[in-house]
Amino acid sequence: MRETSRFKYRLYRIDRSFQTSPLFSHESMADLGIKAGDKVLFVWAQPSAPAALKQRAEELAAIVGEDGRVSMENMERLLMSSHSASTFDCVLSCLLADSSSVHSSETLAELARVLKPGGKLVLDEAVTGAETQDVRTAEKLMSALKLSGFESVHEVTKTELTTEALSSLRTTTGYQGNTLSRVRISASKPSFEVGSSSQIKLSFGKKTPKPEKPALDPNTVKMWTLSANDMDDDNVDLVDSDALLDEEDLKKPDPASLKAPSCGEGAGKKKKACKDCTCGLAEDLEQESKGKQTTNMAKSACGSCYLGDAFRCASCPYLGMPAFKPGEKIVLDNKTLTDA
Repeated sequence: MRETSRFKYRLYRIDRSFQTSPLFSHESMADLGIKAGDKVLFVWAQPSAPAALKQRAEELAAIVGEDGRVSMENMERLLMSSHSASTFDCVLSCLLADSSSVHSSETLAELARVLKPGGKLVLDEAVTGAETQDVRTAEKLMSALKLSGFESVHEVTKTELTTEALSSLRTTTGYQGNTLSRVRISASKPSFEVGSSSQIKLSFGKKTPKPEKPALDPNTVKMWTLSANDMDDDNVDLVDSDALLDEEDLKKPDPASLKAPSCGEGAGKKKKACKDCTCGLAEDLEQESKGKQTTNMAKSACGSCYLGDAFRCASCPYLGMPAFKPGEKIVLDNKTLTDA
């Protein structure tokens, strides 16, 4: 019994020492943008004092009230947690002064997943002035947050690392430098879900406003309007359309007069009829083509070439071909003409 009392007293002394330790930051949680009814996720890293974690959870619970919720999660087990997407209004990561850790791209992506659209992220991380393999600069950290889907990324404060936090970081990353500082970054998730889509209406052409139609004079409209009653009105003079044509208009035009002066002509150019020719040039060119084909046909000297090889000369170009009708066009290949 005496040993139990002594153990309780020792725990009480440890708890009191953590509450008064300078490792714990006493800034107000309300300054982080947390309000009543919010769902808050607090991510912590080793080594974090149990008393400090307990006090931080109580402070958060007092702000969010009964309608809110506070969840505590270890960073090493964050990716294995079962938190649903878009659950928390605010995420606080590594804000305890006695611990420090590096947020990987997978961790940042998970924090963005569990945040609600428009939710806020506040994190602390150790940064260095020059880029190293283990620790990054504040600019690189802000760039990583933007690549993970966050917006409105900005630096809030920048302080020196405590001895305990520096020791924790060296144990975690193996970094042995001394040019380290602790930076606090604030960011927010966009006001839409990850993976959501929306149709964008793009218009690259300049829209020309349509001219307004001029107002018509009622008297003018009445003048050009003819109703069925006007057909029987003796006061309305109707003109016969046939009476508007004279004898010259009724004559059939000469085809030569329908041709344009320069139709099919040109300096050094071949005559060519227009598409959908109506002046007769297409027919003329077709007749000329047929006449040339008839002229180029091989002529028979004896007049018996069409009867067959028995009636053909030794130099006849049709030698070896079957008989054909007189006047029928026979096409000879180049080899036959060469041999002849």
